[in-house]
Amino acid sequence: QVQLVESGGGLVQPGGSLRLSCTASRSIFSNYAMGWFRQTPGPQREMVATITTGGSTLYPDSTRGRFTISRDNAKNTVYLQMNSLQPEDTAVYYCNAHLRHQDYWGQGTQVTVSS
Repeated sequence: QVQLVESGGGLVQPGGSLRLSCTASRSIFSNYAMGWFRQTPGPQREMVATITTGGSTLYPDSTRGRFTISRDNAKNTVYLQMNSLQPEDTAVYYCNAHLRHQDYWGQGTQVTVSS
């Protein structure tokens, strides 16, 4: 059993910013890569940012330069700072912990970008 607790979603105007937070158990946080994914209509979740236990980050073209993922090891928390938000960023955002064939997911938090 793994608990991933998310917070920070909400409604924001285009051009605005939000910061999402995800807190995991200490054992998971210290051994798993962490990431943020978003769900829009369709069969797949889109990866928006990942960070390894060593702090290496990865972003797709759609978020690079606007989104920043970081981790606070003392708090077992990963953050997603989202700037210059646009309507196409609207989605349910999920926190993910990944190690080989194992994946754990948070409940998701709604992000809506609208004027």
